[in-house]
Amino acid sequence: MTACFLGGAGSDTFSVLGAHGAAAVFHLPSPGEELPSAAWAAALSGLVERERPDVILFGLTHNGRDVAGRLSAHLGLPVVSNAVGIEVVEGHLTVTNEIFGGTTLVDTRFVAQPPHIVVVRPKSFPSEEGDPKEPTIVGVDVRSVSGAARVVERHTETPQGPQLEEATVIVSGGRGLGSPEHYGLIEELAQVLGAATGATRAIVDAGWVPYAMQVGQTGKTVKPDVYIACGISGAMQHLVGMKDSKLIIAINKDREAPIFSIADLGIVGDVHQVLPKLIEALRH
Repeated sequence: MTACFLGGAGSDTFSVLGAHGAAAVFHLPSPGEELPSAAWAAALSGLVERERPDVILFGLTHNGRDVAGRLSAHLGLPVVSNAVGIEVVEGHLTVTNEIFGGTTLVDTRFVAQPPHIVVVRPKSFPSEEGDPKEPTIVGVDVRSVSGAARVVERHTETPQGPQLEEATVIVSGGRGLGSPEHYGLIEELAQVLGAATGATRAIVDAGWVPYAMQVGQTGKTVKPDVYIACGISGAMQHLVGMKDSKLIIAINKDREAPIFSIADLGIVGDVHQVLPKLIEALRH
């Protein structure tokens, strides 16, 4: 297997790729201060024409989706996104992907000649190490693209506590909290549990919390051992990002809320009454 790494990386990163089966790594650095996706896609296009791989897999990240779409246009090939399963059926690569907000699974078969481009959802496959080995690193020339957007300013958010993607326990809040001041209940419960904090798109769009905390179709996809949804009605956009959690606990005063349809444990009650009592009980 050959991997491509886009952006800055060191030997530790390449060692991790080698430990997971990459015999060789093509390294595509960032092209200065311009947004890199256009330059990466152009460089990958030339690499694909030269190497002729059968399958090109991207992770479903912001850059992954952007580069995959641009590469598809460069090569004149289709791309299947949101994949949760991949297998070869009767000699054809078949991809299982989610549509309609994750409510329906569809099998899509590639019938044209390779390469085939697939964008895979996070947490779809377990990360398994093989025999550790140092891969061969091949640098790829990435050139600036005329007319590409440039970065004029950067703002870096300092992460605090466990991060959503790695957390085993996540406490998320939604509009049912009532106001941004009440999000403090989510943070307090998360602190007691040693959990990460998450949020719905509604309160992110309302400016209550940063986008980095958003769970859902246009946010992060998570799969913790425990997911506690507080004041979250259960819009499909949110469910897509957390429905595969091992244990889902929902707290909502509306007993007809869609979140209860996937919850393993449901508490019908006002989060402003339930959460303080839960926090108190956990502390004692």
